[in-house]
Amino acid sequence: MTPKPGHPFRLATGGRIDRDKPVGFRFNGKSLSGFAGDTLASALLANGVRVVGRSFKFHRPRGIFTAGEEEPCALVETGEGNARVPTCRATMVPLTSGLVARSQNCWPSVDFDAGRIIDFTHFLWPAGFYNKTFKWPGWHTWEGFIRRSAGLGRPLQGPDPDHYEHLNLHCDLLICGAGPAGLCAAQVAARSGLKVVLAEQAEEFGGMLNQERTGINGVSGHLWAREVEAELASCRNVILLPATTATGVYDHNVVTLLQRGSGTAWRECYWTVRPRHILLATGAIEQGLIFPNNDRPGVMLAGAVRQYLNRYAVCPGHNIVVATNNDSAYQTVFDLAHNNLFVSSVVDCRENVDPALARRTADLGTRLMTGARIADTRGARGLTSIRIEGLDGKSLARQNCELLAVSGGWAPRVHLLAHARGSLRFDPVSQSFIPGPPADGFSVIGAANGTCGLEETLVEAAGTAVTICASLGSSVDSPAGPIVTSSIVESRSVFPAPINRTKPRQWIDLAHDVTFGDAELAVREGFVPVEHFKRYTTTGMSVDQGKTGNLNAFIVLGVLTGRDTGEVGTTTFRPPYTPVTLGAIAGRTTGEFYAPRRYLPAHRVHEQLNARMEDYGWQRPDCYPQAGDSAHAAIRREVLAVRNRVGVFDNSPIGKLEVRGPDAAEFLHRLYINNVHSLAPGHARYGLMLNDNGVIIDDGIFIRLGENRFLVNTTSAGVSRIGALMEEWLQCEWPNLQVLVDDVTTQWANFTIAGPRARDVLVDLGTDVDVATGVFPHMAATEGTVAGLAARIVRVSFSGELSFEVNVPARQAPAFLNAILDAGAAYQIAPYGIEALMMLRMEKGFLHIGSDTDGSSTPDDVGWGHVARGKSADFIGRRSLFRPANLDHERKQLVGLQPLDPEQAIRPGAHLLPGAGREPPATTHGWVTSACHSPTLGGWIALAVLRDGRNRMGETLTACDEDKLYTVRVVSPVFYDPEGTKLNG
Repeated sequence: MTPKPGHPFRLATGGRIDRDKPVGFRFNGKSLSGFAGDTLASALLANGVRVVGRSFKFHRPRGIFTAGEEEPCALVETGEGNARVPTCRATMVPLTSGLVARSQNCWPSVDFDAGRIIDFTHFLWPAGFYNKTFKWPGWHTWEGFIRRSAGLGRPLQGPDPDHYEHLNLHCDLLICGAGPAGLCAAQVAARSGLKVVLAEQAEEFGGMLNQERTGINGVSGHLWAREVEAELASCRNVILLPATTATGVYDHNVVTLLQRGSGTAWRECYWTVRPRHILLATGAIEQGLIFPNNDRPGVMLAGAVRQYLNRYAVCPGHNIVVATNNDSAYQTVFDLAHNNLFVSSVVDCRENVDPALARRTADLGTRLMTGARIADTRGARGLTSIRIEGLDGKSLARQNCELLAVSGGWAPRVHLLAHARGSLRFDPVSQSFIPGPPADGFSVIGAANGTCGLEETLVEAAGTAVTICASLGSSVDSPAGPIVTSSIVESRSVFPAPINRTKPRQWIDLAHDVTFGDAELAVREGFVPVEHFKRYTTTGMSVDQGKTGNLNAFIVLGVLTGRDTGEVGTTTFRPPYTPVTLGAIAGRTTGEFYAPRRYLPAHRVHEQLNARMEDYGWQRPDCYPQAGDSAHAAIRREVLAVRNRVGVFDNSPIGKLEVRGPDAAEFLHRLYINNVHSLAPGHARYGLMLNDNGVIIDDGIFIRLGENRFLVNTTSAGVSRIGALMEEWLQCEWPNLQVLVDDVTTQWANFTIAGPRARDVLVDLGTDVDVATGVFPHMAATEGTVAGLAARIVRVSFSGELSFEVNVPARQAPAFLNAILDAGAAYQIAPYGIEALMMLRMEKGFLHIGSDTDGSSTPDDVGWGHVARGKSADFIGRRSLFRPANLDHERKQLVGLQPLDPEQAIRPGAHLLPGAGREPPATTHGWVTSACHSPTLGGWIALAVLRDGRNRMGETLTACDEDKLYTVRVVSPVFYDPEGTKLNG
């Protein structure tokens, strides 16, 4: 090898890098250089950098093990400041000018890591040690140390300056992987006219053709890939997505793709693709071999060595040895020889090797050692020597070695298939799990399907593409497949190499420092099922997701338990296939776009009234402080204004769902616990909605505007949820009902005029509706005009006072609110906000869903059990109300509370202990759900849920509020106007 000056491990010629474009970068503060077309990993290897990081648990030196997304060791941090990206695979980072990268999981440096002390005391830190230690003197003593030690990389401390995009796409065929199989299938499908999306995680299409010495149709595999790519790029029905990884497959075959930007305004783009059919052409991942100290820098996968050699013109080391249990590693020997690089030995655990391979190896002067394995390795910060032994444990040789290229066979990339619940079966020939019968809308081809050989792969790809096209209604003639003119050494057959069970420090999972000893311990402690084994040892978790760790782990588990690997089974692969940044998931939904502010139609009028706005999903007035007012004083003034004169409340966000159709009444009758059929047009009724478990999920009034036309009011936070629930029942459970549901929440503004003078204000506004008491009673509803505007008027109250809700077109809201204020000026009208409304409803004992209820509250708990029991017809949740737990007389029920000391403050969340003067510890009988100092009553009041509360009126309890204890009395939840005189006035 003649090295390139400045790059001690770079070949003087070869590769597909642009030597005319040198690229400078920094690694761990040191200035280095590479070439355009390099990855960070290839550039580091070319510069002779062996130690790239430290292992997760033991902080052992780690180098580059692979050349792709499966890399478990070379995890680095790139970028600076808040543009830093932790835990990047150096193998997947394109080399760009000015790139800054550094090692992680080490201190003070990667060359001297104080954390290595854990390795020297490794016997103290076996698998699961964190479940058995750190119990004395207490968890909190160790918590800080453990949290600093856990995880990989450093989180950002400020906002991410990068930009991310989201895109959605529908297509006929999504092909994941643009190697020879994916390109061939895409070519066939594109010619049929299907809308095809071809996604490839590398920056360049071609897959193994870009790194192996192959030939197709008389040209190199790389050039053939460029020809097919050019043809696909010219097709209007094809979308090509390079640098794009399929990260997950979800219900209904929805696929997420993560595309890395280069020269774009965005750093990453997150695609959501809904294809009619998915074709996986994702290839296979080479596996390592299990032997003592197999984690040292300098131990690499044989296929990765070929890739660095052929694509980047880099030989990762001198004194090269190849160790294998299959034929494919011999191609590494031949490719190295093609570049005048000598392999001293091939260590093959098989007794019998293909004679042709043996002859070619011998002709190169390479020593072939069959029936042998690696017994151990040496080297402080990188491999320096190895020891070779026979399968019987007899030592055969020790030799110097800086680069050990290993191959333990190939595992198909089946992760995406597993996401879609596709089945897998163990293939004893290849010693790997391969796809079983495909799931609906799914096909797998090439190495991902266990197919071996370039020619066989291309034939399979073309045939499968023809079948898919026919199934999607786009026939195409069977094409003449590409002709393979030069291929590499490949074989499905893998020999299950025997494992030396006397050596515990043999690494199974390099990403998580899982050793053979950890596996033995897991089995001894009973973690034999594969999912239990995975969680106890952490094999195949986090960044690795089983790419290089799982298969060997399954083999080891089988050896330790006397089972075949197929009997051991596999763990569950879950999305994402590779890590996805939170920025990509968020896309543009950050900052003000994360939860767009929703403004009331009359927002500017409220600002002119000096409203203090708070975010309640909508920007809504909390209160209206006047000059010199505190918020508390403003709220008190607003409450008293409603009680004594009149107030106006903007309730525009209240949910408004129009339900229409011949079966509208029957539909709502099934949703509410109330009787809907008996409601006459022009009237409203308060109702509760339940879920299947009989738990209250929403409340509000429903108005019958006509025989087949209703307006349903929901809570402002629940309108989308309730609207979706209605659609689900109509479309999935009751499709025979003729009903339409429209969400008209934002089309109507809603203003509540409440107080003793409310009727006077409404009359002064001008209306064609007779609102006299005898004509328009409580819970009456009608349509008419108010202040010259089309309006819906409902006599309903959430304050306990005479009250009218007036709905007008949203665009008229500002003018209408000003008209109300003008008409009410003679009566000293006051706008009131959310806080005053909550006090008013609390004084009246009205329920507030989510405050006075939780995920277990039933109608009887809040005093509406008689309504539910009185309805003979079925409704959602009715059957659940008769469960024993829902009939228990000791269920918590809504009650009122008053402190014995009127000035004693009560806070929501205080627990209630039976009797006066009780001190904890004691069993809680309930808790306070809402509380306030009532301006109307001049003292503190509260609502609470209390065990068997309705039968405990007058009883005294001890309220426990953190370190405060005080006595309260159980009273009716209705504190104000229990007879309803005001409300019905």
